[in-house]
Formats: sequence, structure tokens, C-alpha cells
Amino acid sequence: MFEHPEITTVETVLQLDNLSLPNYQRPYKWGVKNVLALLGDIEFAIHQADKHSDFKYRVGTVILHDDEDDGTFNIVDGQQRIITLALICKTLGGAKTPILNTKIKSKVSEENIMRNFLTIKEHCAYLKPDMKQRYIEVMTDVLEFVVISTKHLAEAFQLFDSQNTRGRALDPHDLLKAFHLREMRNHPNEMKHTVEKWERTKPKDIFVLFQDYLFPIKCWVDRNKGHKFTTADIDEYKGVAFDLQYFYAMRAVKGMPVYQIDQPFISGKNFFEFVEHYINLLTDVKAAVENLDLFLDKEDKAGVGFSYARQLFLCAVLYYCDRFRNFDERVIKRLYTWAFMIRLRMQKLGFDTVRNYAVGEDENTASFPMFYHLHKCMTEQDVLKNRIPQLPEEEMKYANDDYRNAVLNSMRYTAAERED
Repeated sequence: MFEHPEITTVETVLQLDNLSLPNYQRPYKWGVKNVLALLGDIEFAIHQADKHSDFKYRVGTVILHDDEDDGTFNIVDGQQRIITLALICKTLGGAKTPILNTKIKSKVSEENIMRNFLTIKEHCAYLKPDMKQRYIEVMTDVLEFVVISTKHLAEAFQLFDSQNTRGRALDPHDLLKAFHLREMRNHPNEMKHTVEKWERTKPKDIFVLFQDYLFPIKCWVDRNKGHKFTTADIDEYKGVAFDLQYFYAMRAVKGMPVYQIDQPFISGKNFFEFVEHYINLLTDVKAAVENLDLFLDKEDKAGVGFSYARQLFLCAVLYYCDRFRNFDERVIKRLYTWAFMIRLRMQKLGFDTVRNYAVGEDENTASFPMFYHLHKCMTEQDVLKNRIPQLPEEEMKYANDDYRNAVLNSMRYTAAERED
């Protein structure tokens, strides 16, 4: 069995009587988020299999060491998925899963298994009987593993090392591309043209769009400080299915192709149009901002602090333009004042400081949750009514005179606008 790499059903692997967890195997460390993601994948596979009779879904690769001394298949890679799928089968009363009879020696593994088992039970408690049955059935005819087995332990470790540490890991937008193309599987010609268009866009531009703009804005609108965009966050951009009958989904269908950064879009082709739209909008925003010639401190432009403040400013302008479809110079100067006050107050400005400032939680500067308030504003006049806390001139320590005067002039401008 498994003399050559092969694709086999999940059930086949789970039913192996001689499947074993060797002593060198690391603890079982999957968390609740990983388990819920796998359950979500299974439900996706169920829905697709109900639509397409030939649909198969690969849940990962398993590397086994075929130990000829005791006749066991030692799991070298794939432990996390195998145990979690076995827990799902146990919860739903599916086929036997001998791997769960293994004596667990790690306290960490024991605690994680118990927590995840309770999570699965809670999730499955709300499933209808026919859906529970479908969970069991797809283990046999839809969900698959790629199984690689070798009789030499050193070779098994080499395969594990090659799979997990060699090559470039996929970026989040690569995974999103694959997901949304899969949503277009019924439209091959449209898929072909979409891929060709996508490939003409620089990967770095797409990466920067999500990392520096779309994901931070999405977090800051909810007063969530956020973090660097990773593959763990791609669910934020999977969109909603075209035929989903939730009211918010139906509203999104009717709203296409008008996009909003903090609102859902329809999965599939709309994702690629979403990316193209915001790459173009960001380009227009940067060009319009440069025409205002606000950045007077040419020496500070090379500094990290300036880069973070400028990115914060551009995020604010992008979200304002995204929401109101306009470029009012009065609003832009107000956003400039807000974003660059932190640069004048702080000598060292980094990602964490900007995150705190963006959501109004900076202790050292009179901060204001700009994105949250932009989201609440219904008109541009509402934006101009926002009273941004002013920084006293004596606290503007870390900029040269030209740079400080530029912000001061903008502050006086916005103050005069309020009086008018």
C-alpha cells in the first residue's frame, strides 16, 4: 500500500489500523481557528459536490514512514489534519478511526485535542441530520489526501523538510486568486481572460495594496488595531456567493460593481475587478496628493517615521475617496493635519504606534479615530465638522522648521474652516 505517491480518500487513511504517532512527532497544536477553518472547507466541499458530481477536494499532503520492523505507518507530516478529521468522524459517528486509540503522552496535545473536540461537538450540534450524514459521506467520496510513503526514515524527513521549508510560501493574494478562480469554474472562458488580465498586474502592487492599505483600513474602521496581513486573514476577502439568499448578500449582488473597502463583494470575477478598482483608485489618490505639494520636508522623506505617517495619510485619503467619491481639498488638508501630527510629536514612529494612533488609543498624542468617524459620516460636511485635537506648537519637537510650518499652516487652515 502506498508504494508510490497517490491520491486517496480521507476515510482510507483514517481507517488504517497501523497508523501511528511516533515519539519524534511534535505535539498536536491546532487551535480553534484552524478547526473552524477545516469545518468550513468541508462544508464548501459538500456544497460543491452537490452541484458537481465529479468534484473532489484535497485537504492536504500526508507523509508516512513505512516502518518494516513493526509494520506501522508512522505519521511524519499531516498529524494536525488527520487527528482533527478523526475527531470530526468520532463526533458524527462515522467510520472507525484507530488513530484516536493512540496513547497521548504530551500534555499540550491532550489539552488541544479536548478543546477542539468540544469545539467540533458544539459546531455539529447545530447541523441538521442530513448535513451530518453528508459530512460522513464526503470523507469517502470527496475529501482526499495526497499520500507519500517511504521505507526510509531519513528520506521521510527529507520530504518533510522539502515540503515545509523549501521554496517561496504563497502570498495571501495568491491563495485568494486560487479561491476566486475556483468560484469561476463554470465559466472557463471568463476565467481564462481574468487570469491573463491578473498576470499583467505586478504582484508587488497587489501585495502592497492589501498589506499597506485595504487590510489596515478594514481593521481601523472597526477600531481594531490589526496586524500585518497574512494567509490567516484571507477569509476577509473571500466575498459572498452569488446565490446566497442573506439580505446583506442580496444587497451586495445588486450593488456590484460599486465597491466599498469595508463592505462585502461577490466572490469570483468580482474579486479581480475589486483589486483592479482599488489599484487604480490608489494610483489616482497618490497623484492628486502629490499635486497638492504638501510634503515640504525633503530630508525627512527618507526616514522611516515619514513613511509611516505618509502611509497613514494615504490610507485616510483612500478611505475618504472610497466613501464619498470626491477629492475636496479642505478634507484632504484636514486628513493631512491629523496624520502628520503624530510625526511631529514622536521621535520614533513605527507600525505599532501608527496602529494605536489610527484607532484613537495613542497615549502620548491627542489622537482621534479618524477611520471610525469617516465611516460614521453621511456627508462630506460631516467630515468637516469633526474636531481633530490640536497639538500645541511647543510639543512639535521632531521636525525642521519647514516641515513644522507646513503642518501648522494646515492646522490654521482647518481652524479657519471651522470658524467659517
